[in-house]
Parts: sequence; structure tokens; C-alpha cells
Amino acid sequence: MEHTGTATVEFNTQALCDFYRTLIPEDKTTFLKTLAQDYSIDHRIASHLAHNLYLSQGKTEAVILKTEERLKAALTPVYQQLFGQIAHLGDGVKFLVDMRADILNILSSNGTDQDSPHLKSLNTNLRDLISLWFSVGFLQLERVTWGSSCDMLQKISEYEAVHPIRNWTDLKRRVGPYRRCFVFTHSAMPREPVVVLHTALTDEISDSIQSIVHHPTLSPEADQNTGMMERQEKPESINTAIFYSITSTQKGLQGIELGNYLIKKVVKELQVEFPQIQQFASLSPIPGFKDWLMGEINRAVHAESIGERSTQILFTKQELRELSTNFGHQGQPILVTLKQFLHTNSWVQTEFLPEILQVALMRLCVRYLYVEKRRGFALNPVANFHLRNGAVMWRLNWMADLTPRGLGASCGMMVNYRYFLGLTEQNSKQYLENQQIEASSQILELVKLLPNKETESKSHL
Repeated sequence: MEHTGTATVEFNTQALCDFYRTLIPEDKTTFLKTLAQDYSIDHRIASHLAHNLYLSQGKTEAVILKTEERLKAALTPVYQQLFGQIAHLGDGVKFLVDMRADILNILSSNGTDQDSPHLKSLNTNLRDLISLWFSVGFLQLERVTWGSSCDMLQKISEYEAVHPIRNWTDLKRRVGPYRRCFVFTHSAMPREPVVVLHTALTDEISDSIQSIVHHPTLSPEADQNTGMMERQEKPESINTAIFYSITSTQKGLQGIELGNYLIKKVVKELQVEFPQIQQFASLSPIPGFKDWLMGEINRAVHAESIGERSTQILFTKQELRELSTNFGHQGQPILVTLKQFLHTNSWVQTEFLPEILQVALMRLCVRYLYVEKRRGFALNPVANFHLRNGAVMWRLNWMADLTPRGLGASCGMMVNYRYFLGLTEQNSKQYLENQQIEASSQILELVKLLPNKETESKSHL
């Protein structure tokens, strides 16, 4: 290929990309497996050069450096050259991002290829290459308004993964007064938002998504004479910025840190526009809590069915007595009945369960957020993201998201992570180096309600 004309190489590379796009998922898997296995590293040559490097010790520095260069070249997969050629195409970077998404889909499937070492190596090499192209210095910050291009607004609506946008009126509100929508774009993927951050400008730290999406606490006011909505914000009424939705739009960028940089950039933008803003915080979902809770209840029910005592205490004796009294005679263990109510979300409509379960579910949710760990870090991915950024786990909010999605993910709870700008670097360092979570008094008081053995970190591999 080195001796082939540039135009021919570009033509053949484009033809390869066009061919790949026509493949069905099964054929893409075959293509990627072949690429990963047959165009990887020649282990025989790499081993030979590694031995030469060992033998070169004691020789001149020039000889050692030359041997190292040869070994480095041998350790670079052949397909790396192909990736470089694809990247030179007009839509080449986007193609490679989408190709990595295909690789991730294969690795996350339950098929025989999910443990393929060659595919894992291909994914790692492609991720490292893409992460260089998507360094923060190559990204452009752009504010999206109702005056932005139609295709950008359409993509903002389609990509919103946290709180789905219902219609154009909803979209107009989310990019209108007292709202800021910022995106990162990349020159190699024009008019394509890479990461999207929705921010609400308020006069307090919001405790429910309803107060932001459905019934804003600050919103344009109606003119008394015309009845029309004023489009001007009143800066003096704003003292808080709430990050209520952040979405990475490209699966192929998974594992490449971009959201953290977007939040930092937006904070600086808002500080220039509204110097009086004193509070920066998120209003975050808690994905995975309900699934985790149902798993814990299932384990407790199983332990009870075989006459064993559960190793984890989920509900106090007083809570179980109250539940038993209000459920009446169901002919089955109380936890089984409760599990059914939680599964169908019908507990929210009952007269007594929300009040009875509030303390218990908030206590268990704090255990999930603060105590449960994976490799020393927070098990919940959203918590891990904000804690890595240096935020404080600040407030757990009851009945904060009563949509089917919110009830299904976290029994309707949401959490604020607060960014104290002067402490974020210190908090991030403590978390990354010592796995120490900075939390408010409300969170720590809920932790105190846990049995002592549950306050110790629970590790998940």
C-alpha cells in the first residue's frame, strides 16, 4: 500500500467503508473478527525483536533506541494503518466511531465472541486512537438555542436519553429562557453533537425533575397587557445552575472522558454570563437502584424460604410490622408482597406505602450509592461519574421523578451532586486515590441508619 498512489488508496479505502456499511450485523462480526485476528501483530517478529532489545543492553544508546523503534513498530497492529487511512476520509472519523460501537455491541452480547481476546485488543487500539482525536482541545463548545439549525435541534431531541423530549414545545422550553443547552462538537463530525448538557437556571437547588421539565420554578412571565410570554430572563433572580441531563450521543466514544470537560467548560461560560451564580449542582437519576433492590429482596426471600437468616437487613422489624398490618393477610411472606408492589410501581398509588417506605427506601438507596462499590469505586455509574469529577453527594430527593422511567429505575428518587468549585480537585483526588466519598450531613445521617456491617464497602467485581 505504501507504493500505491494516494488517490487509489483513498478510493479503495472509501470502497471498503461503503462495503462495510452494507453488511448485516452477522457479517460485520465476521469482518471485524477477521480484521482483529489476521491483521493484528505478528507475535513471532515481536518476540524476535524483544529478544534483540534484551541483547542490545550494554551497547550504544543509538543501537538501543533503534532496536526499540523496531520493536514499537512490530507491536503496532497492521489494522492501525487502515484506521489512519480511513480517518483521512471526509466521514472517516465518524465511520470509526460507529465501527467501535459495533465492536462494543459484539463484546457486550452473550454470544461466543464476547470473550474474544483479538476483538478486545481491536477495541482497545481503536479506543486509544479515537481518544487522541477527541482530546478536549479538538472539541468546540456550542450553545444550542431555538435559533440553531433544525438538524441540530432534531438531534438534541433524538439523543436525549435521560428525560425524553416529548414534542417541539418541550424542546423549545429546554433551549429557551432560564435554560442552557451546550454541546461539544468535533470538526471531523460537523453538525453532530458529541455530548449534550442541559442546564436549568434557578433560584434554588432543585429537588425534583418535575420542577424543571414540567413545572419550572423560574419561567418566562406573561405580560399583563398582551398576555404574551416575556422572553427576557431576569438575571437577578438566578443564583443556581442545575445540570439535569448529560448525554454522550455516540456509543463508539464509550470510555472516553468527555462529560467531565463539558461540565467544566459550561461552568466557566455561566460564570461569565451570570457572575452572581453561587451554586452548581446536578439533579441526577439513580439508574440500577431498583434492580439492585429487587435482587436484594430476592436473596432475602430465598434465605427465608430455606430457613436461613439473610446476611443483609433490608427492613427493620418495625417497618415489617407496619407493612404486614397494612397489607393484611396475603397468604405469602411480606417481602414477596412488597416485591410485587415495587415491581409494578403500584405502591405509589396506595394510601399508606409511600409514607411507610420513605425512610426505608431512602436508607437503602444511600446504601446503594454510598456503600456498594465496584473495585473500590461507587457501584452506581452516575455517582461514580460525578464523584470522579470532584462533586459532593449532597442530597437524596424523595418522589423526585414520578415518570414510569423514574419509578422503574430508582423508585422515583433522584440525587443532587453539588460542585463546590474550590474543592472539586481535592475531592476528585481523594476519591480517585483513596476511594473516599465526600457527602453531606443528610447522606451521612441516612448512612447512620444502616446496621453497622452494612456501612462497610460492599465490593462487586
